[in-house]
Amino acid sequence: MFKCFQSQTAQTEKGTRQTNSPFRAARAHDDAYTSTDEPGQPGTPPEEYYPEGGRAAYLVVLGAFCAIMGGLGLMNSIGVYQSWIASHQLRDLDHGTLAWIFGLFNFMVFFCGIQIGPVLDVYGPAWLMVTSLALYVAAFVSLGYCREYWHFVLVIGVVAGAATSIVFVVPVAVIGQYFQRKRGAATGLAMSGGSLGGVVFPLILDALGDDIGFAWTTRVIGLVTVCLLLVGCILLRPRPGFRRHHAATKNILPDFRILLHPAVNLMTLGVFFIEWGFFVGLEYIASYALANGISERLSYLMVVFLNAGSFPGRWLPGLVADRFGRMKTMIVTNLLCIVAMLAIWLPADGNVVAVIVFSVVFGFASGSNISLVPVCVGEFCSTQDYGRYYSTVYTVVSLGALTGVPIAGKILAQSNGAYFGLIIFAGVSYVAGVICFLGLVVFKKRLL
Repeated sequence: MFKCFQSQTAQTEKGTRQTNSPFRAARAHDDAYTSTDEPGQPGTPPEEYYPEGGRAAYLVVLGAFCAIMGGLGLMNSIGVYQSWIASHQLRDLDHGTLAWIFGLFNFMVFFCGIQIGPVLDVYGPAWLMVTSLALYVAAFVSLGYCREYWHFVLVIGVVAGAATSIVFVVPVAVIGQYFQRKRGAATGLAMSGGSLGGVVFPLILDALGDDIGFAWTTRVIGLVTVCLLLVGCILLRPRPGFRRHHAATKNILPDFRILLHPAVNLMTLGVFFIEWGFFVGLEYIASYALANGISERLSYLMVVFLNAGSFPGRWLPGLVADRFGRMKTMIVTNLLCIVAMLAIWLPADGNVVAVIVFSVVFGFASGSNISLVPVCVGEFCSTQDYGRYYSTVYTVVSLGALTGVPIAGKILAQSNGAYFGLIIFAGVSYVAGVICFLGLVVFKKRLL
């Protein structure tokens, strides 16, 4: 599986080179990309060399896959935790109040990246990955003792959110040091690990939750997560000599000037709206199924179906994007998200088959919401600044992650438990995101 993108280009053994200057000159597409979304300006020295494969590069992809399976597996199965907590420990809370726990989790995943990216660019991945592992141990051990609202806010929202933030940034940025032509495929393949985790973890909770209880089940999931992260800690290594080659400055402060560039600004706005819609579908599909009379077991399995669809949805669009364009592929996959939301989920009315179809289709279509955004960000920066750009964009997007789920929860509460308004909100959010990415493609010459 990890060799599925080895044959994309005959340039693998020689590697590829890319010019190193900001924005328009940052990507020499005619020489180094088959993508035509943004024009390049080749020939600007100095050049960056990308191995595009080899033992070290593929071990990094394997390490990223394992780390992301453990870390983003939690994020992709968070809807199951939300439904469980809503029907057990915090069953007396309304949807709007409960949603802030998971809105805070999403916010922390994205917001903490503003400092993680610059630290990674200067000091490398090792200590960041160890820190993430320690935070996950604390979160999974503590989760079994949570009883009050503030317990879950602290453990899930803050501790688990911070741990996941590291896994969200570090593996993707390290992959970017080894791949350029095949970055979309490599990143998508690594990100598909999160989908696999989103399949496995809910199945563990379903199989063990009633037998050994919620506390011990979460500890079993935590043990699996720690083992996967250990593999990531061992295999995620920066490219030898990469930071020495770029003579990076010892500056770990975020750079908000990135957002002054019109193209980056518009892309950030588009991702903001897309994440609004994405987390609504991810976190409310299980509770929607429960509210519409679907059995508890099958309701939790909706998250499994969604992540099963997301597994190919994470890496297949990456293969397509490397050939036909990253922005264009984002537009197509998110148009499919709109169809899933408004043409399948909205009229489903609790029909089991329709809800399963929605889960699979939306899972596949929304896979690019996570896997393609990093490579789209990479269109506007040199590789030594990849972590900084990636994390700065997602710091702004974190405000959408923080507010989207609580807004949806408030709509649900105001609608007396009817999901019509919530689904409309998610669908319209995707429409706004697609409009922003269309603007990037149509007005690319003016924005760059």
